[in-house]
Amino acid sequence: MAPKKLSAKRSRRDAAAEGTSAAPEFDSHRFRSAEHQKRFEAIKGWSFHKERRVQLREDEYTNFQEEIVRQHWTSLVTPMAKFDPEVVLEFYANA
Repeated sequence: MAPKKLSAKRSRRDAAAEGTSAAPEFDSHRFRSAEHQKRFEAIKGWSFHKERRVQLREDEYTNFQEEIVRQHWTSLVTPMAKFDPEVVLEFYANA
């Protein structure tokens, strides 16, 4: 009697295991999807320019300065002393 031939069909489990090993896993805590992680990899070489601080005198653009205070935007218009470029890149990748 001739030996039985193995079926050419693969089981679902074998196909699923093969699919997961081929697809790169993404960090779901940092990125919204694998596409966002690819975007991060594409932009991670970007360099950043520090914000230029503009100091207005008290007698300049008084209406503008009053509006900043009225809207409570003082912290918004004050540049941060330090920032983490990795966090900024994650923001742009996920945006």
